[in-house]
Amino acid sequence: MHEELNFDDPKFVAILDKTIELFFEFGIRNLNMDDISRSLGISKKTLYQYVKSKEDLIEKLFYYDEMKWNLEFSKIKADNLNAIEILLKVSLIVYEEMGKLNPKLKFELKKYYEPIYYQFMVRKQNQIFSQMSKNILKGIGEGLYRSDVNVELAAGLYVRNLVDMHNKDYCMIENITFDQVFQVMFENHIRAISSPEGIAYFEKRKAEIIQSNKNIFNQ
Repeated sequence: MHEELNFDDPKFVAILDKTIELFFEFGIRNLNMDDISRSLGISKKTLYQYVKSKEDLIEKLFYYDEMKWNLEFSKIKADNLNAIEILLKVSLIVYEEMGKLNPKLKFELKKYYEPIYYQFMVRKQNQIFSQMSKNILKGIGEGLYRSDVNVELAAGLYVRNLVDMHNKDYCMIENITFDQVFQVMFENHIRAISSPEGIAYFEKRKAEIIQSNKNIFNQ
């Protein structure tokens, strides 16, 4: 998207936030621009001052999501944390964000707005890949990750697993939840790349995390 999006404009943000609520309640295909403007309490002319079309609105919603994603990442004080601590925090963000995607909305996006959805997923995957690559390099430098880790391959596999988790056929065992799959994938990733020192640190932190209310290991 070439135009600069002004997420500091409260009217624009209110339109995006309300539209997200409408999509979750009624679905994407069931709403046209008349429905959206009426529910927002604004004229369609006013709505078109912010978006060119329904497709443009959806695309802007994806960029809005990325902005909020980046904001969450920026809250992590990376300079004061080691690689495993950062990975724990980043993975919690990824876990929570993935859990928010409504299956029905995802189906509609893939079926009716595939180019927009595909572009968004590519950007999201590249973003996670970049975060994971930086994390692995940091962990190697700290001695928490193995020095012989193939950074691109390990980061790529992590992203690939995240994508595969959204495939309804990914889990072949009945009664296995998304939470459990994510937990195993995350722990396997850490154990695969960690040095003995890193594994020892992770075991200590895992025991502490399980005691908290908000975690990915409390099953």
